[in-house]
Amino acid sequence: MDKRYQVFVSSTFDDLQAERQEVMHALLELDCIPAGMELFPAANQDQWALIKRVIDECDYYLVIVAGRYGSIGPDGIGYTEMEYRYALEQQKPILGFVHKEPESLPAKRTEATDDGKQRLRAFRDFVRQKPCKMWTSASELGSVVSRSLVHLIKTTPAVGWVRASELPDQDLVRENAKLRQRVDELERDIRAFAERGPNEADGFAQGEDRITIPFKLDVYEASSYKTVEVKEQLQIQVAWNDIIRCVLPSLAIEGTESDIDNALEELVASRSGVVKSYVGKYRTHVDIPRTFRDQVVVQLSALGLVVPSVKQRSLRDRSSYWKQTPWGRTVMTRLCALRRPPVGGMPAAEPSAAADGGA
Repeated sequence: MDKRYQVFVSSTFDDLQAERQEVMHALLELDCIPAGMELFPAANQDQWALIKRVIDECDYYLVIVAGRYGSIGPDGIGYTEMEYRYALEQQKPILGFVHKEPESLPAKRTEATDDGKQRLRAFRDFVRQKPCKMWTSASELGSVVSRSLVHLIKTTPAVGWVRASELPDQDLVRENAKLRQRVDELERDIRAFAERGPNEADGFAQGEDRITIPFKLDVYEASSYKTVEVKEQLQIQVAWNDIIRCVLPSLAIEGTESDIDNALEELVASRSGVVKSYVGKYRTHVDIPRTFRDQVVVQLSALGLVVPSVKQRSLRDRSSYWKQTPWGRTVMTRLCALRRPPVGGMPAAEPSAAADGGA
């Protein structure tokens, strides 16, 4: 969108007409909109109120100081100085341009009284307290104004003005505002979901609620896969938190149903006394029914811990993929992350390992 910036040009007038013309031309060449006393329309209102309003509407403020202090306002301060101080109060981006050799100016362009000279000297010193540029001729002033303003626009961008035809359609603006509000609401819902999970999950089995895992155990010779024994209709009882601890880490990015099977088999192998009795003498393989794994997936999904992963894959890949939700990541962190020991150096209590239920 093409912007134009409005620039207020503040200075005395009669003695700087040529200089102001150069500055106006420089501003117009930069596609800026100049504003100053010679542009004020005739109006029946307080002059100072009008000046302040114009400064308020401008994006940048320029002050030019040469050999005259200028006319005095009602408060005993020159109008140029009043404008400068007001621009400072409004925190407008300001550029100051002070004549380098005011003593070289013709007498008609300088202050005739000692009071005027003293006021001018004090005002020059005041302007020079901030970074400003020096100049000696109208052409030099126009050039230094152009370079300085280009730099100021780059370093201190202002609001600016645009053509009405370039403004977005108001219906579109309102629609965008509604969509932005809806996005904000959804983002709040997502953050809330990550902190507490779905509200309807309260009625589902979870946490330390117990569930029975059925499984079959195949026992092989240690040196080969020759079957030694097959034990069917075995089972152990665990808490849902135990299942969450073993399954969710495998879905930190995403995982297949086979990854879930492997995690459940490792859980059974680590908890079942029957399986442990063969360790060291035989190879074992735990086989959990697919129906149980499906039940685990349904339950974790109902609790808001996992969702299907819909990443694009090859046509040959027939696997079903699952991944953690933000709430699932929160629950996994609470259950699996190591905690600092309590004050006094005693180790923190480990989560209770559920005893198996007869297997």
